[in-house]
Amino acid sequence: MITVHHLNHSRSQRILWLLEELGLDYEIKRYERDPETKLAPPELKAVNPLGKSPVIEDGALVLNESGAIVDYLIRRHGQGRLQPDPATAAYDEYIKWLHFAEGSAMLPFMLNLYVGRLGEAGKPLHPRIASELANFLGYIDGALRDTPYLMGAELSGADIQLSFIGELAKTQRMDAPYPHLQAWLARLQARPAYQQAIARGGDYAYGK
Repeated sequence: MITVHHLNHSRSQRILWLLEELGLDYEIKRYERDPETKLAPPELKAVNPLGKSPVIEDGALVLNESGAIVDYLIRRHGQGRLQPDPATAAYDEYIKWLHFAEGSAMLPFMLNLYVGRLGEAGKPLHPRIASELANFLGYIDGALRDTPYLMGAELSGADIQLSFIGELAKTQRMDAPYPHLQAWLARLQARPAYQQAIARGGDYAYGK
């Protein structure tokens, strides 16, 4: 049985969604953010020294980092689903998107969050952050111009991994200039497995 250490209102929601898409049995160990600081509770450090979620346990394996978890679950339990054939060029494109989500696209969102807390002191950085956000969101929107999912006609783990970026753009009202990204996110959130994961995971601020 796979255990997901799941923090409310976090990127671990997409791991629940992936497990639902794969039809795998799993259990959830829940953690709640501090209502004042919004930080994860210290109990998470018992399974991840960084105190971050998601973390999964699968037998003797304990694994953190969303991209690594998505890759592991699809390779070990996907039976060929949700990723291209590793012998094809499409697989390299898939890996690019899988790592783009956290390696590139997440950074300007985090900078926007933290610099926004600086008030007047952070104002000189706002144009550069906005430029980077537009750069990355435009890149995703362009990739979705002629295809329903990142890898073509079918959902892949790359869509699941990148979904949080689309959700942030929507909840922060940055998505209006990107109609292909909007349509893609609506398509993702309408999937039965996505809805089932929300039902199991609990209230999720980015799934509205």
